[in-house]
Amino acid sequence: MAIRRNAATRIASAPGAKDIELAIERLEDGEVSPFFHEVARPGDTIEVRGPIGGHFIWRAEDSGPILLIGGGSGVVPLMAIVREWSATEPKTPVLLVYSARTWEELVFRDELLNTETLEPNFTFIATTTRRPRYRAEDFDRRLDRSLLRDALTRWGHTARSVYVCGSNVFVEAVASSLVLESVPAARIRTERYGGKD
Repeated sequence: MAIRRNAATRIASAPGAKDIELAIERLEDGEVSPFFHEVARPGDTIEVRGPIGGHFIWRAEDSGPILLIGGGSGVVPLMAIVREWSATEPKTPVLLVYSARTWEELVFRDELLNTETLEPNFTFIATTTRRPRYRAEDFDRRLDRSLLRDALTRWGHTARSVYVCGSNVFVEAVASSLVLESVPAARIRTERYGGKD
C-alpha cells in the first residue's frame, strides 16, 4: 500500500488495482492521520471496511464526457477515476479542473501532466490561489463561475457525468456555479469534507 503524506485520507488507486494507494494528509487534531504518519510501518496489517455511500463512482459503462473538479486533496478520488478511465475508456473526453494553493501543492501533478501528454482525450487545467499560474493554459485565481465557464468553453464538450470533491465550501460553490452554467443538478455527484480550502 503506497501512502502519500500530502492529502486527506482517500483512495487514489483505480478499482481492481493490485495495490491500494491511499493519500493521507496529517491533521494535528485528526483521529486517523497521526497514526499513519507516526505509528504505521510498511508490512503492517490494516483492517478496512466500506465503502460507505457509493454514488461517487465512475464505471466504463457510464456515459461521458466526464468533468472532474477537485479542490486541494479532493483530487484524490478523482485520480482513481482518471486511472480507471485511462485503463478502460480513454476515447471518452475528460476534463479535470484542479484548484490548489500553489503549483507545488498539486497532488499527483506529474502523473496528471504525463496523462495529458499521453492521452489526447484528457484535459488538465490547474488553478492556483496563492501563487501565479505555472502554465499559460492554467489560471491563478479561485475557482468560481467565471473560471468554470472559461474552462468548459475551452474544453468544448457537454459533460454527461460530473464529479466534484473538496471542502464543504468548495463543493457548494462549484456545484452551484455548475447549475448556473446549465449543468443539470442530477448529473453532479459530490464528495466533501470539513475544512476551509
